[in-house]
Amino acid sequence: MIRRLILFTSLAAMLAAPLAADPGLPPPEAVERALAEHPSVTAARARLEAARARSDALRKGPYEFTVQGSHARRSVSGGNEFPEYDAQLSRPIRLPGKARLDRAIGQYGTEVAENVAEDARHEAALLLAAHWFDWLAASAQARVDRAAVANYEAGLAAVTRRRSLRDAAQLEVDQAEAALAEARRALEQSSGLAALARTRLETHFPALALPVDAPEVPMPDMADARLSQLGDLVIVNSHLIAAAEAESARMAAVADRARADRFADPTVGLRLFSEFGGIERGAGVVVSLPLGGGHRKALASEARAGASAAQADEQLARFEVSETARSDVTEARFRILTWQRSRDSVAAQMAALEKLRRGHQLGEIDLADLLLGERMVHDAFRIEAEARTEAMRAITRLRIDAHDLWLAD
Repeated sequence: MIRRLILFTSLAAMLAAPLAADPGLPPPEAVERALAEHPSVTAARARLEAARARSDALRKGPYEFTVQGSHARRSVSGGNEFPEYDAQLSRPIRLPGKARLDRAIGQYGTEVAENVAEDARHEAALLLAAHWFDWLAASAQARVDRAAVANYEAGLAAVTRRRSLRDAAQLEVDQAEAALAEARRALEQSSGLAALARTRLETHFPALALPVDAPEVPMPDMADARLSQLGDLVIVNSHLIAAAEAESARMAAVADRARADRFADPTVGLRLFSEFGGIERGAGVVVSLPLGGGHRKALASEARAGASAAQADEQLARFEVSETARSDVTEARFRILTWQRSRDSVAAQMAALEKLRRGHQLGEIDLADLLLGERMVHDAFRIEAEARTEAMRAITRLRIDAHDLWLAD
């Protein structure tokens, strides 16, 4: 039925050896531009600028001069009218220790925003990788299906020629045509899914210039020790943990500031006045001090509870990142092993198909058995392509989480 498996054999040749570093991925400079222009990253950078401005405002504080004044005319019964005025310049005074706490709150707030901005870039990189490998996965399936269609077309041509020579029955032609029709259906589906995945990638990352054809998915090639090392780096380089630590420290400073604010800041001013047309003149110092009550106490209790919650959130962030690190490593390991087994399956199925092909040529194997063998090889290549893509997807996700790819600290 099928004398040569040139296209399937060319796919099998891809399994021979791993490729160069970072194959199958977009160029780093293109990724850098795509991530920088992603809306989530742009929004996070804007929030960082807002946090820096807020930190500057906290450092300076709302302690501004206030000018007050009045002018009036006093009329004495049976006497004259006298002009009078009153002027006052005052300013709240930040008590010792509060300025230090305000600076700390602003500094920690900026650290939170910086780490949140980096984590937004991290999440955008994960999203890009997810859509990228969706495209590569569907394109790899389409490539396998295209090879299958070409083989079935060659097989149909061969059996049609044999029928014209009265060496094959019409039933064999019908069987070959049915196999070709199924292969074409699979190709239409996989090609459509590849086009859909490309559309989603272009929509989410319009700044990423895509090649006409999706690159080949490279061979997963990473030592187990390297996987473990990357797992450790996931925790070390986590911006989620760093943001939670900074937020916990910020909320602790906010609690200290609220407790210190139970003793209110005084307002000190200079007052000048003139009465009875200048007959009486004076100058003096005025001081006002709010007397704290239940409201300030409640605010301090609220801030203390918020600090406790932030500490719990910090611990939760450590749990989540640890789970991510261990899950990434575990998945990468079993995905690589799964791909290796699928590659072994391809080799075994191709060896079996060669025997079926020779048996069919000798008339010992029916066409139906040969077509079944062809289908099994086709399925084996599809499974291998899927396993290879998922293994590379898992490795790439681990590298991104470890900041070993596309992210620089």
